[in-house]
Amino acid sequence: MSGQKYSGFLPGRHLIEGYGSYGFRFGGMSHRGSILALPSGIYAWDVTGPEELSAVALGQVFTEPRGAIDHLLIGTGDELRPLAKDLREALHAAGIRGEPMATGAAARTYSILLGENRRVAAALIAVA
Repeated sequence: MSGQKYSGFLPGRHLIEGYGSYGFRFGGMSHRGSILALPSGIYAWDVTGPEELSAVALGQVFTEPRGAIDHLLIGTGDELRPLAKDLREALHAAGIRGEPMATGAAARTYSILLGENRRVAAALIAVA
């Protein structure tokens, strides 16, 4: 990953410019590790695998204003993994549709939907 070093939070909405090598590029910066791309900004996220996905792990998502996120794309790593029932229920209760998919697909889809000015967010587990 090249570019300016990422400090752990970048305010605002940013396209995901690249992913792989266990990191992401966005906003002219690079970050090694997983990220949450939310309407308020991009946050470093300490989740390293799909088995760690939970409402607690996604706590930052639930602090966004209600209605700011319609779709949460959840990049579950190298391959699609289903979400646990309690996580699906927590997202539903918050008015958010959780959409799990492989991280690469989630990163690409996030950037497309963001470009269409949709109310989208992404939780992206870093991949090789």
